Amino acid sequence: MIDDVVVIARVFSSLSLLTLGGGMAAYPELTRLVVDVHRWLTPPQLDQLYGVGQAAPGPNMAIVSIGAFAAGVPGGIMAFIAFLGPPAVLALVVGRLWTRVRGRPWFVAIQRGLAPVSIGLLLAGCFTFAKGSVDDWISAAIAIVVFGAVLRTSINPALLVLAGAIAGIVAFVVA
Repeated sequence: MIDDVVVIARVFSSLSLLTLGGGMAAYPELTRLVVDVHRWLTPPQLDQLYGVGQAAPGPNMAIVSIGAFAAGVPGGIMAFIAFLGPPAVLALVVGRLWTRVRGRPWFVAIQRGLAPVSIGLLLAGCFTFAKGSVDDWISAAIAIVVFGAVLRTSINPALLVLAGAIAGIVAFVVA
């Protein structure tokens, strides 16, 4: 059990530093580690757990429960600490340096360089998540319509995702 908790600490502390741009940015690596490497969850279990966490208000802390799946309550506690600890320390250190270096050319360049990295990580997470969720032409059509609406309208993305979920339920019931 101690070995499992140590592995959970290593996995979640490294994942926490990949969440630049949001939790979806770490989803491909989360999938690789949790499903393929450690086999703590199956792909559908991870998709469902992540989906529930995304649907709930606030940050997606549902993925921390993976630690509980892997090693019980101690694993859940370790996943929570490991997922929140490194970014909290990093935010504290960077926050203290922020005012001293703001406006310097190299700092502005770093900020501008991180924007496309964040977008790329976010898109990689979306595609990884879609691979497990889009499995027929109806779900593909719903995903394309919602994605297009997110890009072309100012409608709250949460409402679009909700509309997509309702369309998926209706399609499932009708079919």
